[in-house]
Amino acid sequence: MAETLADAVAAATADAGRMVHDLWRTDFRRWEKAPGHPVCDVDLAADALLRERLTAIDPDAGWLSEETIDDPARLARRRLWVVDPIDGTRDFLRGRPGWAVSVALIEDGLPVIGVLDAPARGEHWRAEHGRGATLNGRMLRASERDTLIGARVPTDALPKIDADLVAVAKPNSIALRMAMVASGEADLLASLRWGAEWDIAAATLIVAEAGGVVTDALGEPLRFNTPGADMFGILATAAGIHRAAVARLADRARTASVR
Repeated sequence: MAETLADAVAAATADAGRMVHDLWRTDFRRWEKAPGHPVCDVDLAADALLRERLTAIDPDAGWLSEETIDDPARLARRRLWVVDPIDGTRDFLRGRPGWAVSVALIEDGLPVIGVLDAPARGEHWRAEHGRGATLNGRMLRASERDTLIGARVPTDALPKIDADLVAVAKPNSIALRMAMVASGEADLLASLRWGAEWDIAAATLIVAEAGGVVTDALGEPLRFNTPGADMFGILATAAGIHRAAVARLADRARTASVR
């Protein structure tokens, strides 16, 4: 069977994942590119590998990556590669497994291919628009929960106002926390902070193709390849509780969105 575009993207992402995993827990240079934003040599090596491989797959697509200086020329491109070479860098630097290589192909503002490779966890997540989402080849389905009370949330701790929810163990990577909603391991993932497109592009498609719902923190639809390459928060949920989650977070989200 001929290799598809999604196959090629998945292979490139897995190759980057293997390289990163080989260097994990070794001696490499690390620093902060801004206060609270760690980076290391491995991030840059993975970014270079992915840019070479993905550009060869689709040289007409623009490029947006956490570890590359942004080029506004991408805004004129119909298609765009959105890459986070190591999502969950803090776990990577601490020798913990909660990190992943994240790659998405955006077309007309929406993700059409999304891949997360998390070799330290033995996980390879993949989605293609209209073709579903898989984890290690197994088709995914988000939970069918239809009540917010008791919803499982990947977090270290829940605020008192959300004591009726259930905290479950979380990886540092927000993309992997979103993917937990796709696999039914969690019911709700919420962030009330401004974030970057590369953090969530691949996972957004994985959740949606598994039957979940993903919006910004205010419940608005997501668009990618925006001038600022950012958005306010993320809300990924089982379809049956999304409206209730938006309502619960509305006041907090409106307050937090001001910057």
